[in-house]
Amino acid sequence: MSHQQYGAGTRLIHAGVEPDPTTGAIMTPIYQTSTYVQAAPGDHKGYEYARTQNPTRTALQTALAAIENGRHALSFGSGMAATDAIIRLLQPGDEVVVSNDLYGGTYRIFTKVYAQYGIKFHFVAMNNAADIEQYINSNTKMIWVETPTNPLLNVIDIEAVAHIARKHGIQTVVDNTFASPYLQNPLDWGADIVVHSATKYLGGHSDVVHGCVIVNDDATEEKLRFIQNSCGAVPGPHDCWLVLRGIKTLHVRMDRHCENGEKVARFLRNHPKVAKVLWVGFEDHPNHDIARKQMRGFGGMISFVLKEDSIEAATEVLKKTKLFALAESLGGVESLIGHPASMTHGSIPREERIKNGLSDSLIRLSVGIEDADDLIADLNQAIG
Repeated sequence: MSHQQYGAGTRLIHAGVEPDPTTGAIMTPIYQTSTYVQAAPGDHKGYEYARTQNPTRTALQTALAAIENGRHALSFGSGMAATDAIIRLLQPGDEVVVSNDLYGGTYRIFTKVYAQYGIKFHFVAMNNAADIEQYINSNTKMIWVETPTNPLLNVIDIEAVAHIARKHGIQTVVDNTFASPYLQNPLDWGADIVVHSATKYLGGHSDVVHGCVIVNDDATEEKLRFIQNSCGAVPGPHDCWLVLRGIKTLHVRMDRHCENGEKVARFLRNHPKVAKVLWVGFEDHPNHDIARKQMRGFGGMISFVLKEDSIEAATEVLKKTKLFALAESLGGVESLIGHPASMTHGSIPREERIKNGLSDSLIRLSVGIEDADDLIADLNQAIG
């Protein structure tokens, strides 16, 4: 029976992992080596130099492909390295249509690195997928989507975007970091390329930096594999092992993230000092019906805006939490709190972020898997 025929939880535990043929070790060993001995020139059993291949990385890439319902996966040293590899598929003069609410690091690499090489990026609202079409021309080669978006939790219809892209012969890329493969599989909805910061939910324990790309198309995989090897932004075997370990508990962690996320979101919505709560699971959240269609749960990411909409008011809350740690990143077992305007999205000009709805007091939560009552009490005392 192929892993595809198993349930999601079983697949997460077993995909890509086989007992070590030498010792029978049930967990993939960490092959901490840079080079491999060859019996004769060219006789290298598929491994010759660790930048090109490593058995621990191979096991992880097999697992990542399986859990995203894809044919191929490639691992990178970070989510940004994975993003970088995808944009290297383009040529000077190419254009990309990008969701206008996205991770600040992605915005930075697009505008500060690749724009100077003649690649043009159009940042547009994608709440209504049909609006994308007006930005597509003969130079457009890619549509880049985050859903749910970071940090405004906008939901974008992957199926509708992919349909438009196919009509124009261009590729759809979906950053699936916020949802994780347990809650959403963009390839199933027509996406061509899926990218993750595996640092987040896939690793899940705030102890590894990693990125990955998953595709079905053989030609795209061949190009990306060439870039992976030639440019060398590859992860070490121990990092790969940590992500493999994290994947085994993704389903139980995500179930708890979703459960806690709902409780925290509903608490915040009833708090007298909170003006707005952004959580995909609310029935009146924009495109909630699309989220219900393409997601299996609504996750643990929440953003909220204070009635006193100022950086100073947000800072007071950030300083007072005890369980919610003030930190960059997300997706770990512990709860994190952040201020996108000055942290994760600090590279986006204020005028641009305000225009897109990212206000000065917006606070982003990565709700962990602690006891929900403790998390609610912590937020209650911090908001006051």
